[in-house]
Amino acid sequence: MAVARALFTVTLVAALLCPVAPGAALQVDMAAETTSAVSVEPGSSVTRRFWVRDKHRYASPWYAGAHRKMIAFGCTRAPYYPPDSRCPRNRGFHHGLDIAMACGTRLFAGRRGTVVQPLAPGSLGSAYGRHAFRIRTSRYRIDIVIGHVRRVYVAPGDRVRRGQLIARASDSAAPDGCHLHFEVRPAGGSYTDAVRPTELLQLRSTALVAPAQ
Repeated sequence: MAVARALFTVTLVAALLCPVAPGAALQVDMAAETTSAVSVEPGSSVTRRFWVRDKHRYASPWYAGAHRKMIAFGCTRAPYYPPDSRCPRNRGFHHGLDIAMACGTRLFAGRRGTVVQPLAPGSLGSAYGRHAFRIRTSRYRIDIVIGHVRRVYVAPGDRVRRGQLIARASDSAAPDGCHLHFEVRPAGGSYTDAVRPTELLQLRSTALVAPAQ
């Protein structure tokens, strides 16, 4: 399983590093994705939203505006995931990348693809939210999970084009507020097969978040 996942990751990254059109270079996010050690603000019952030290805002073809990362892909101290054998000190493993944004933020298709039937292999559980869905790209044979959404504008079987409005962000099944959960898997794979999604998100750093006054 680990060897197959590694081979898939290498193949996917190699494909994504090729321009999708003449002159259209793929943006690769190289920012550090280290996690915060604090889970709850002192004297508060509200769980901390951001589990990365990276305070940049990022734009992407997949959503409107520029926003911060909340939880990175991989091992994390965020309290929502059970301990994982891949991670030290009883940390959990996050299979996607969470981007914080206001409820109702527009989400777009960053790649052409087809909306996957909900009950097809690799179907999504309730943790992704009631209206979560997958887009399958025929070129790379991957499924892109769009989680924690509302007002979905596409239906199973629809072919979506790059730049098409597909949904709006929400906090459906999300204990830490409205955000986009973006996950990449082999076509028909489960969350355990997920690979680092950063390259496909095509993040572009725009600015640092201003410190609190």
